[in-house]
Amino acid sequence: MASIIGESSQHTLYALREKREQQVDFRLASLVLEKYFRDADGNAKPWLFPQLLRLARRWRTECVHCKDDAFPQMLLLTQFAHDAADRIYRAIVASGGDREGGAHKEGAHVGAPLRPILRPYDPLGSTRYVDFDTTRPVYPTDPRKCHISHVVADTGSWEQKMAQALEEMDEVVCYVKNHNLGFTIPYTLNGEEHGYIPDYIARLDDGHGPDDLLNLILEVSGEPRKDKAAKVATARTLWVPAVNNHGGFGRWAFIEISDPWDAKNTMRAFLRGEKVDGVGPLLREKSVEAE
Repeated sequence: MASIIGESSQHTLYALREKREQQVDFRLASLVLEKYFRDADGNAKPWLFPQLLRLARRWRTECVHCKDDAFPQMLLLTQFAHDAADRIYRAIVASGGDREGGAHKEGAHVGAPLRPILRPYDPLGSTRYVDFDTTRPVYPTDPRKCHISHVVADTGSWEQKMAQALEEMDEVVCYVKNHNLGFTIPYTLNGEEHGYIPDYIARLDDGHGPDDLLNLILEVSGEPRKDKAAKVATARTLWVPAVNNHGGFGRWAFIEISDPWDAKNTMRAFLRGEKVDGVGPLLREKSVEAE
């Protein structure tokens, strides 16, 4: 690196090797505390830092696999540090450490129940007012199943096949392709905030009757990507539990569909309580929390 004035200097990643691994744990715990554990006024909760430090150390030692010439101190780099902090927090929530009842991990109570932050002016959305033009490929929908006349496709066949499967399932009461609905799920990737737009929302009768339908978010996945993994993890471990904890928007769940030509079997297996796409059903019963 050459400066405008003075001598040039050379910096390498290997200088990070001289850092102690405890510095990594401290940095990650601090980030998790700053980003996710604040009170209603936005103040951090420093009394949680010892527990978060233990969890950060455990995550580094048990979950981090260094390939080839990589080493744990690289987590001190800003991009990797934020990504790691997001993963640690999602792990805390998934284990029950941020839910009602004061779930513990390593004996540490780390937070209050996960709750959604609603938009102040338009917390509820509807298909009633959707109206737009598009030049993209479309699939005509069955008006008995979908309020919107067409599904807007991103590919040549995947969205179309998914819509067909939803219309052919008796369990599906109604569905919609999430295009121009304004339904987004906020998530962070490498310390930057983004908005995730899931592919479909369907309302299913899973045995609870027409007055208690399951709202199922469906993501039709192609190639594995880092941003897709962050979106799916946020929806599954943060958004769905938070909305279900609120209790005012019905029951919600999330499923990832990797093969639209087998979507019916995947969704029916999910409703039966079988493991699909790597997880089981999320909060299918009102009184049962995710494992």
